[in-house]
Amino acid sequence: MAQRYTRREVGRILGVNPSRLRYWERLQLVRPQARWGERFYNFGDLVALRTLQRLTDNRIPARRVRRAVNLIGQQFGESEFPLQELRFLEQGRDLLVFPPGATRPFSPLKQQWAFPFDSPTRPAKLHAMAGPTPEELFQSALDCETRPELLPQAVEKYRQVLSLTPEWVDAHINLGVALYQMGRADEARAEFLSAVQLDPLNGISRYNLGCVLEEQGEIDQAIEHLRRAVRALPAHADVHFNLALAYEKRGERRLAREQWVLYLRHAPNGAWAEQARAHLRQCSVRRKRLVPIPFPRKA
Repeated sequence: MAQRYTRREVGRILGVNPSRLRYWERLQLVRPQARWGERFYNFGDLVALRTLQRLTDNRIPARRVRRAVNLIGQQFGESEFPLQELRFLEQGRDLLVFPPGATRPFSPLKQQWAFPFDSPTRPAKLHAMAGPTPEELFQSALDCETRPELLPQAVEKYRQVLSLTPEWVDAHINLGVALYQMGRADEARAEFLSAVQLDPLNGISRYNLGCVLEEQGEIDQAIEHLRRAVRALPAHADVHFNLALAYEKRGERRLAREQWVLYLRHAPNGAWAEQARAHLRQCSVRRKRLVPIPFPRKA
């Protein structure tokens, strides 16, 4: 059986922080297998992650890699090439790709074959004078998130990103998470709401907004957003857990029980598994205490 690695093991092997891994997963540049509330990466995933790590360290934004992979698939008649099957070459601000079996690089953005030795230097110099791009600011903010004392810097960088690209959903989500971690729940709520308005089908933004609303006592709204998050992310165990909590606060024990069961189905050994089992035991006790009403008899 092929060896699998957890997110923590991958972080230790590659030196990549969890927030960056989650971002790359959201971009679907790497697709680990989800099971038991954990993500498991195979060797091919590690190869893809090493490629991403090299490119982003060389100031190539992950979103540009995502776009290049999409364009390569469209150009060569594939739904999508796995990242580990492609070779990349940076040429100034352009990202060249060697499709499988090709001996020359292709420029997905220009839609033409390129020569790897044509490496312009002047655009790179102009880029350096222009200051960091939104993508570079985003990567820098991700790095700041790894240390609690740097969260204010992360917030500032995400705000700079959004001043340049106000419709970047992931930036709104990450800014909201950083604000929430700093205890600024109202500001976090506003960012999650902005993300939902920009992309109503985004399950992560629905989930985050629902959690904040539930914490602030707005249970009906919280349930609405969490239910939509469940539809978008049916295998995400934590969404089921928080929806169960919200249902329980509204007194809908049957619906809460369904969500506890779903949480345990997806994460039987998850961080909240014992709590979910405790809630299910309480549901069972309540049901046993109810005395059934007998059917009326005819005299």
